[in-house]
Amino acid sequence: MLSITGLGTLSALGTDVSSHHRAVLERQIPFQRLGKLLGTDSPHAARPGAWIANRALLIHRKWSPATMAALHVARQAIADAGWTADDLRDAALVLGTSRGNAAGWLGPWPGRRPFKLMAASNTIHSEPVSAISIEFGITGPNHVLASGCAAGLDAIGIAMMLVKCGIAPRALAVAVDLPLVPLLLDNYAASGILSAELTADPYRPGTSGFIPAEGAAAMTIDKVSGNHPRLMHYGCNSDACDPVGIPKDGGRTPDLFKPLTTMPTAVCPHATGTSVQRAADPAALLRAFPARKPSLHLLKPFLGHTIGASGMLESVVLAAFLRDGKLPPNLQGLHAPPDFDLPEQQTSAAGPVAKLSHGMGGHNALLVLTAP
Repeated sequence: MLSITGLGTLSALGTDVSSHHRAVLERQIPFQRLGKLLGTDSPHAARPGAWIANRALLIHRKWSPATMAALHVARQAIADAGWTADDLRDAALVLGTSRGNAAGWLGPWPGRRPFKLMAASNTIHSEPVSAISIEFGITGPNHVLASGCAAGLDAIGIAMMLVKCGIAPRALAVAVDLPLVPLLLDNYAASGILSAELTADPYRPGTSGFIPAEGAAAMTIDKVSGNHPRLMHYGCNSDACDPVGIPKDGGRTPDLFKPLTTMPTAVCPHATGTSVQRAADPAALLRAFPARKPSLHLLKPFLGHTIGASGMLESVVLAAFLRDGKLPPNLQGLHAPPDFDLPEQQTSAAGPVAKLSHGMGGHNALLVLTAP
């Protein structure tokens, strides 16, 4: 049995796990107009976004901003797990990201004076995983995954497999993305997938875009017993359908549930707010759950879409609630897909909980967790 022994988070909701847990319970919404971050002359000034408030956490002369975010959450998770230097030495390390070190590479990062010696390293998307291994003395296998918005969930899955296969006795999974970069926002806008609304209601009729957000998360995975949330299952497949979208009928997502012996009683769907996701999520869930319907718990209305970090960040928030045997509440007033319930109060976790992520190009990932 694989246990989640340590957690770390960083986003617009706060700098640690407890602040995220509290923010969800208090229904805090961090979205602001991007003009406050990028300047009023930005073409995206009127659009909403969510960013890490303490910018000093991301500024370092040696490491890139994304690397600093990854180090921050890794440090939290390692401390939370109580890992020693010996525990770290032979651990596996897997990092998921969609845009990697694009922040600070495609354009100067405000307030940063980098070392020229690090210029090449700061452009490599594997720098965060290298920095974590160097800073913490992790000499086991390490990998970087770039499967779009599913990268964070895939990082957990690959970390699970490395431990299950005996390649490493334990694993640290990390995810990070800092997508509020003018050039990246230009590309998102050109594709017509950015929201203009300051609130995220992913299944509202007419919704057509997501709110981009910065985020990072980390999770330590051990083969131990004790009072820890459990990792029960990971699976992934592909739709082989479209380079930028997913099938409106949910594609092969329902197939991910077929190996499960016990169906989840709650699901945290991808639920970005794009028009295709608004149609595909309910269609996939109706096919996966033809009889008893799970409750749905949407976390992007609190966090925004942290791109490649989203799957892990949302899994870490779920795990923080599962430590107490609970499920997070939904933001009040959200539109629920037909036949599904969005509980507005914290509820008990009565069974397995599923987290779904979908990467651009049709890559689907599923993680199943349970309370201790």
